[in-house]
Amino acid sequence: VAGNLPTVDQVRREARAWILENWSPDRSVREWWAALAESGWGFPTWPEEWFGRGLDADRAQVVNEEILAVGALGPPHGIGQTMGAPAILQYGTEAQKRKFLPVLASGEEAWCQFFSEPDAGSDLASLRTRAERDGDEWSVNGQKVWNSGTITSERGLLPVRTDPDVPKHRGISFFIIEVDQPGIEVNPIKQMNGEAHFNHTFFNDAKVSGDDLLGELNGGWQVVMATLSFERTAYAAGADYRFGFPPGERSGMLDLRVREALVELRSSHQAYTSFPLGDAEALIDLAREHGCFDDCVIRQRIMSLYCLTESARLTGLRAKANSDAGKAPGPESSILHLAGVAIARATRDLGLGIIGAGGMLLGEDAPRQGAVAMMALTSLVHGIQGGSEQIQRNIIGERSLGLPREPQVDRDKPFRDLLNK
Repeated sequence: VAGNLPTVDQVRREARAWILENWSPDRSVREWWAALAESGWGFPTWPEEWFGRGLDADRAQVVNEEILAVGALGPPHGIGQTMGAPAILQYGTEAQKRKFLPVLASGEEAWCQFFSEPDAGSDLASLRTRAERDGDEWSVNGQKVWNSGTITSERGLLPVRTDPDVPKHRGISFFIIEVDQPGIEVNPIKQMNGEAHFNHTFFNDAKVSGDDLLGELNGGWQVVMATLSFERTAYAAGADYRFGFPPGERSGMLDLRVREALVELRSSHQAYTSFPLGDAEALIDLAREHGCFDDCVIRQRIMSLYCLTESARLTGLRAKANSDAGKAPGPESSILHLAGVAIARATRDLGLGIIGAGGMLLGEDAPRQGAVAMMALTSLVHGIQGGSEQIQRNIIGERSLGLPREPQVDRDKPFRDLLNK
């Protein structure tokens, strides 16, 4: 037993007893999430004083398993919970923790991230969106692109340029900004799967309070890197769409009964809920439906995918344990990200290989009502979200393998000079 932590069996028994006593699909989403937050079972790795139980990754996974076993709705799941909350716990003031952690734990708010820009994608430190001090507030001007869930988000994680006269990595600050305000315009980007998950967002004198600066002024790059690492770890190790559920008042789901909300989730996110990525059992069922489960090549490919998915899960637990032990996120999160990409592609290729020409169809006449085809179309996003594959490989090469860094001739030049080129 690590420290004073309860045993895994004790955690399992206590979590199961609490869930069985409190869970009901007739409760509203708001009521259930509030109960999870107060009990500490929703985010068991968070500190006890901040809606958690101070558990490590292994014990937290047991809690998740018990929630799934009962068929209960999992805790609120989004950028605010997987990226924002860890960043606030690490860099936030006590006032910021009091302000933001309660609404994240209870699912009252959904957050998005405003990182990538048209001229600053892989080279995020070249971001141009600027913030200028205006009394107790900051005025933000610029644009961000490929931000997801913005339309239904209450707040966003926003790195901006606050000092253009120093090298580009040193003049960045990190804010938490309210999304629903006159100075922010959100334009959805249509995807090939018919959805509009991503957005192009414009800031025109948008306002953010100086109290919502996370970390030090002009010290935001450190927060950016930690937050991205939290995202990669969550994406590759813990982002399970069977388990997660969109939070926030603007989603319009908090006051639905849980059973109603789950029906809505299944219909609006068919690609994820009907055919989850990396699910060997789902692929076995699909192969049996199409009469090819006895094909030794199909069976071998399903087994290979199962091994990859299980390896990623266990590696994710190790990465989470390092985080729980207070260690800075390392390159293992990039390895997990690449594993997630491989899992998405393998699921896509297997699914389409099993259903054959049916993979070209959508709707009621398609195999699984088009869920496999939608999964295939949607799977391509995993190669770019949370940082492209190439960026992840650079991180692994430099931080794990000790390979030389790419030359950065502009690293010590003032950012303003780079703009004038």
